[in-house]
Amino acid sequence: MSGRDLIGIFNLIVVAGVIAAVSYFAINLRPAEYDADTLCIAGVIPPHRVVIIDKTDRYSAQQAIAIEQIILTERDNMAIGERLSLFELDESGRLADTNEFSLCNPGSGDQVNPLYRNPERIQARYESLFDAPLQRALADLVVPKDAPQSPILEALAALTQNETMAQTVPGRRMVLVSDMLQNSDIFTVYGRSRGPLLDRLPPVEQTVQAIRNEYGFALAGVTMEIHLIERPGWETEQNGPLRAYWTQVFNQLGVAVSWRSLPSSALS
Repeated sequence: MSGRDLIGIFNLIVVAGVIAAVSYFAINLRPAEYDADTLCIAGVIPPHRVVIIDKTDRYSAQQAIAIEQIILTERDNMAIGERLSLFELDESGRLADTNEFSLCNPGSGDQVNPLYRNPERIQARYESLFDAPLQRALADLVVPKDAPQSPILEALAALTQNETMAQTVPGRRMVLVSDMLQNSDIFTVYGRSRGPLLDRLPPVEQTVQAIRNEYGFALAGVTMEIHLIERPGWETEQNGPLRAYWTQVFNQLGVAVSWRSLPSSALS
């Protein structure tokens, strides 16, 4: 084989390598296709985090600012393609989506590969299609309303019946802002004339079984972060026996729960 033939073969190998590299990067770096309504990657079940504001509570202006920051922190921690939804436990005791906000993060300018996509254009798209609707939802979310019932546990369990929060969804995370003063047929914290709090609550196993009878095991596997709103006259019970009771209920339901407290301040 002549030197010219070897050079020709070498050139063919180089060309084939270049074509393979270009094909690889074209396949692996091209932007994913997005659903126009949800901004979620088409054909993919996204991880889902939801923020639930118990609007049966009252809270101060300072606490409202803290609630907004909780939501913005969740937004900032989202990966590309992850879904964020906002819900509220409303004055009728129902869980409602807030301004129908339930969108996937399409990626901000600093989350994309500048070799393949224009960061400035991506940032403009992010602000227009994702962040602007979020800001509109926030404007209404932090306005409290009075409610005769507060079926907190049932609302959380009912949410897992939605296909976007079913057990087949990866990375299910719930962030709940509430005073955790349950008031429903399953149990109520009210009625102090009946004795100390733990004496008027049903056994943990009974509460867990009531939820499983109605909603199955769909809460199992959820990660939950509770931001507790302290209520005047309830602080000792909220941070003591009631918190312990809730923790046992969630643990038996298969929920990994952690607790935080909103800044304590006078309610307005």
